[in-house]
Amino acid sequence: MGDAHGTSGPREAGGRPVTVRVTAIASLTPLEELDAEPFLVDSRSQHAMCARWAAERGYVVTRELLVRGLRPDHGALWTDVEAGLVDLFVAPSHRVLERALSSVEEFTAECARRGVRVETVGRAEPSYDAQMKACVHRRLSLPTAGYDGR
Repeated sequence: MGDAHGTSGPREAGGRPVTVRVTAIASLTPLEELDAEPFLVDSRSQHAMCARWAAERGYVVTRELLVRGLRPDHGALWTDVEAGLVDLFVAPSHRVLERALSSVEEFTAECARRGVRVETVGRAEPSYDAQMKACVHRRLSLPTAGYDGR
């Protein structure tokens, strides 16, 4: 599957690059936890971190999941895998996976059984100051009031 840095990427038998399709997993964490867990609440930043990670490797995010405590056997995880549309799952960190899934161990075991990779970005979570928290709060609390998230 390419070199360790993902620069050459996977190739078909004829030498053409193969697109690696990624499902990005973010945690659905209630707004009430913003002060204590701003990154876990900020699903947009979680998905953006996954998208940057994928782009750096020449991968393509084809699906974004936003879940909390999802069972590892839930169909939402496996529909695209069964259809041959997903090659790997990525989450910003193990901590996000722990919040998003009811059992990370069962999920990774099922991924291994199905031949689907699971990766974590592994970068440090951003530090949130009061202004950043206020932006996240506004974006999440005003979606039906015409606020466009910027």
